[in-house]
Amino acid sequence: MTRRHHGYALLGAVVALIVALSATLYAVVAAEDGTPAATAVPGGGPHGVSAAPVSAGTWVGSWAAAPVGGEPGTESAGLAGRSLRNVVHTSTSGTRARVTLSNLYGQSALTLTHASVALAAGRGTAAADAATMRRLTFGGAVSVVIPAGGQAVSDAVALRVPRGADVLVTTYSPTASGPVTYHPRARQISYVAAGDRTEDAGGGAYTGQTPYWRYVTALDVLSDDSDGTLVAFGDSLTDGVTSTTGANRRWPDALAGRLRGGGGAPRYGVVNEGISGNQVLADGLRPAGNERGVGRFTRDVLGRPDVRVVVVDLGINDILRNPGLADPDAVTGGLRALVRSAHAHGIRVVGATLMPFRGHRGWTPARERVRQEINERIRSGRVYDAVTDFDKALRDPYAPDRLRPYYDSGDHLHPNDQGFKKMADTLDIAELSDGGSASL
Repeated sequence: MTRRHHGYALLGAVVALIVALSATLYAVVAAEDGTPAATAVPGGGPHGVSAAPVSAGTWVGSWAAAPVGGEPGTESAGLAGRSLRNVVHTSTSGTRARVTLSNLYGQSALTLTHASVALAAGRGTAAADAATMRRLTFGGAVSVVIPAGGQAVSDAVALRVPRGADVLVTTYSPTASGPVTYHPRARQISYVAAGDRTEDAGGGAYTGQTPYWRYVTALDVLSDDSDGTLVAFGDSLTDGVTSTTGANRRWPDALAGRLRGGGGAPRYGVVNEGISGNQVLADGLRPAGNERGVGRFTRDVLGRPDVRVVVVDLGINDILRNPGLADPDAVTGGLRALVRSAHAHGIRVVGATLMPFRGHRGWTPARERVRQEINERIRSGRVYDAVTDFDKALRDPYAPDRLRPYYDSGDHLHPNDQGFKKMADTLDIAELSDGGSASL
């Protein structure tokens, strides 16, 4: 064998070893949070541009949404025979992309025969920029089977993702899969088409619209200009349920805009892990849905890539949804448990005071006293590493147990777009740097 041919053979062996290691790594990543790992289905190799080789940079979260429950009406057939085109909005840029798909609330295996990612052709459209259409693969295979309760992380694809862009994540399943894992309060219109239209650049086939995100729970990017990931962890106030649909005006969106402005701000990708109705201590009313904050923290915060800081705004539903009176000791104890978990992973925690809600149907003087007690403990520095005072920033100065009318969406609990922007503006950028954690 000539020296040249020997070199070719050695190179081929190295490439084969890298491929094998990559497949092993994929299986580990898909299962590292304790969920069942997905299985890539052999055959039907990638078509067009697909899995990309590793390059320089750091994986960070550019968008995320927590899985909330099983979508009503999909309990038996799921959404078989339809393409689901989810519209998600990026907070930071990158040169590679990977997608997480969840079957957490499914009761049987979910078979996806095709999935794709592309930049949207514009705002408010199902059409893609054809030059950016990428077929997703899983361990090198086009199809993937995600077991009930599991998730799958796609291979990385070469795609230059801008910050502040709409990205289309499309999936197709030909078979019934049981309940569809979804996020119901997306405040974003996504699209549905009959048949496998996964790689359609045009949006004409996508005649159905939905206010939900289905299956997709994260879009990560390989970034060379980001300092890490910031996770916003909370309830409907973080979910942004009263923000303008399609306008990306939740407070984490506004915060991402501030961080893109430079001026010494940390360059974080910002991901929104808010769930409407979420509590610190209790699961949601629907069985097997809306898992309590202390239960989902590992999945929704620690499971995101390169997390440096988490901003927690949680606790108001423990007051509102408790048939009696919430125990301030128990609520703040639960919040401290989140902080300890974050500290164990080197993550700084900034916590928010609970905003006023007098005028809402759930308000009572006794519940107001509980809110004040929890806020006193938060402000004392005995709960979080640092505090952002959403209460002080948005309350009516003449009636501090109410939201200021300018910031009130009208239900006296949730802010409007101006209120969400004020929440983002209230955060001290200097406190967001991962410069150490308090001893609590």
